[in-house]
Amino acid sequence: MTPSLRAAYADPRRRYHSLAHIEDCLARLAAVTDLSERHRSLLTAALWWHDAVYDPTRSDNEALSAEMAGRDLPTLGYAPEDVAEVERLILLTQGHQVPAGDPLGALMVSIDLSILGAEAQAYDAYAHAIREEYAHVPEEAYRLGRARVLQYFLDAPTLFPDPDFAARFDAAARGNLAREIASLSGGAA
Repeated sequence: MTPSLRAAYADPRRRYHSLAHIEDCLARLAAVTDLSERHRSLLTAALWWHDAVYDPTRSDNEALSAEMAGRDLPTLGYAPEDVAEVERLILLTQGHQVPAGDPLGALMVSIDLSILGAEAQAYDAYAHAIREEYAHVPEEAYRLGRARVLQYFLDAPTLFPDPDFAARFDAAARGNLAREIASLSGGAA
């Protein structure tokens, strides 16, 4: 990890998009056994840098994170084509949409979203941490905006583009999303 990356993830305003999130993502990647060394290296770098820039008041965090990776990775010996692939993988986390036939992209997005399929207590801690990151947003506006984002995921035919992640996490994720939407709407949690 570079000093700039370490400093970024140490920002005390980060509640969810912190080093703990990166470590969780890396642990999920470590459990994937059928990757070449190069693909594992690319995904590892993409996971490290995908939230390097995180400001909840901006909409270009992924682009800025990809740019940071583009600056940092060559100094770490990454070839230009590998830097470009890491940047591409990072950018997929903006909309969480992956074209068909992109297994690395499918893994990247699925790993990033895996918290959605966590056990209820871990999911609730994640949801609370997200609210803390958006403390600047008034409560009513947050509830409406967060519910809209969660509904987008809930309505998606595919939450996890990687088939193994879908099999493991889809049902739990849909339950968590529905439960949080109900809570945000004033229903029971």
